[in-house]
Amino acid sequence: MSVRRPVVRTVLPSGLRIVTEEVPSVRSAAIGIWVNVGSRDETPAVAGASHFLEHLLFKGTTRRNALEISATIEAVGGEMNAFTSKEYTCFYARVIDTDLPMAIDVVSDLITSSIVSALDVDAERKVVLEEIAMRDDDPSDLVHDLYAETYYGDTQLGRPILGTIKSISDMTRSSVFNYYKKKYLPQDLVVAVAGNIKHKRVVAMVEEALSRDNFLDVKGSPQIRPNTPVKTKPMQSVGLLTRKTEQAHMFYGMEGVARSDERRFAMGVLASALGGGMSSRLFQEIREKRGLAYSVYAYAQQFAGSGQIGFYAGCNPTKAIEVVEIIREVLADVAENGMSHEEVERAKGAVRGSLVLSQEDSGSRMSRIGKNEIVYGQVMGFDEILKAISRVNPTDVREIANEFLTKSPTLALVGPFKSEAKFEKVLKS
Repeated sequence: MSVRRPVVRTVLPSGLRIVTEEVPSVRSAAIGIWVNVGSRDETPAVAGASHFLEHLLFKGTTRRNALEISATIEAVGGEMNAFTSKEYTCFYARVIDTDLPMAIDVVSDLITSSIVSALDVDAERKVVLEEIAMRDDDPSDLVHDLYAETYYGDTQLGRPILGTIKSISDMTRSSVFNYYKKKYLPQDLVVAVAGNIKHKRVVAMVEEALSRDNFLDVKGSPQIRPNTPVKTKPMQSVGLLTRKTEQAHMFYGMEGVARSDERRFAMGVLASALGGGMSSRLFQEIREKRGLAYSVYAYAQQFAGSGQIGFYAGCNPTKAIEVVEIIREVLADVAENGMSHEEVERAKGAVRGSLVLSQEDSGSRMSRIGKNEIVYGQVMGFDEILKAISRVNPTDVREIANEFLTKSPTLALVGPFKSEAKFEKVLKS
């Protein structure tokens, strides 16, 4: 049995953080540069800029064109990509351990030296607009953006990560380039590396790669997003997008715990017990007993200062009201009576097992330590997380269910419905 090596952390004078986890039993290494910027940092004028910029940084730097960026990694069998969330952006690569210096150099090049030319902005604009169109053609995806818009309203957390057709169409090269130069600063970065590596060597490689163009020649302190409470008052209880779909896609949710809340582990267990697998309450009630839906699931989501717990189902439009009523009945029962010891233990086992299995490769480990550092300013020990989950008991689950599952719900729907009225009536019943 391999020994879990501790996560090692170094903070440079510029405020840039480097976190590593040594996994000597593998022959790979993963590097991720996490940027403390996401769609909630955008003004309406640059809505979607964080994601747009994620695309643009791959288009070319002062040292490499777009083909050279991808070919350098692919020539050694590696993989490279990026993603944007509401609160952070990540650029990552996974390679054989001996190719790590090259991977660090390539990913760092994107961060420090991207050109973001006007021609590339115009070309990539079309790609992002196609991505928005693809999202709009997938109601099971679209319903989540609709829920955020309905729940948070026209706020930074309510706007879609992709931006809108108008905001992307109107965005200029100068606005997105200025956003890049303003947000991509050392104190807003975390470099996370996991695999068959040594921390000191990684620090040296990162310093060399990121010192280009005097990028690190500043003094700063690591920037952590403040957990200022986000006030939410949904403008309406039901958000509807009328579409001629074969299925009605719904997301039913309410306020949950924020990222800094220690009850997030109990909330995660509650979400798993309600809709985390085939043995969960909602899956059993909606699919197994009544055959009303194919896909049923739940998840809890935390942000700085806000959070939510929600439940998805896709069903025949004629059964949508019935499914909403079942969700309400199940949540009301759990809020009042809690869950059995067996249900809670099963959910805890599922959460623990999923977490452990997710750490089987260097890329997943890099993601865990990088995300923890960018959002918390520290990396919680893996065994500490498992213990926190193990400590959750039926009383904890009942208390958090009673507090949050009784809050005013918000329902997002995509389907062939003409009016929200009958769904609003159900929510008030």
